[in-house]
Amino acid sequence: MAKSKKAKKPNTSASTPSATSTSSPEQQRAGFFRRLAAMIYDTLVATAVGMCAAMAMIVFMVVSLKNGLFDMQGYAEPNEFIQNSVMFTTIIQVWVGVWVAGFFLWFWKRGGQTLGMRAWRLRIFSTTEAPMTWSRLLLRLVTSLGGLGTLLVLFDVKNKLALQDRVAKTEVVKLTKNQNDHKSW
Repeated sequence: MAKSKKAKKPNTSASTPSATSTSSPEQQRAGFFRRLAAMIYDTLVATAVGMCAAMAMIVFMVVSLKNGLFDMQGYAEPNEFIQNSVMFTTIIQVWVGVWVAGFFLWFWKRGGQTLGMRAWRLRIFSTTEAPMTWSRLLLRLVTSLGGLGTLLVLFDVKNKLALQDRVAKTEVVKLTKNQNDHKSW
């Protein structure tokens, strides 16, 4: 009787580490300097996203003002009005903030990695059985305090958990080159 060979399953333990499964080298939590490098990379990308979002909104506002959709309240040029209008500058700032936040949330939700995290082979995992919901990721983003929450990793040498990891019940794990390959997901 011929034995049927079972297909060798890929190592799935690396794709779903738990809070206690960080002992193997493949699943170590990321340290501060690797996180910092990914944050610098992501800051550059998020800046570009913010600039494109601002440009799109400003072009929309200028065209709207030139075509009389909004009253320029005595200003000769739309740029003067936009710069001196608290409402219009607030709209631009909120618009850019939503796009930058959306950049992080979208990448975290779709694969657990931003572009910088992928370059530095980092990925976010849940430390609980709870799914990574949009609200949980938003909580993680807010509690990161613009990156300041990551400073906690310097003081928590044993667990290597940032403030946002503790609050959102997540961890940032270093990946191997094979685990970082999106084809294996």
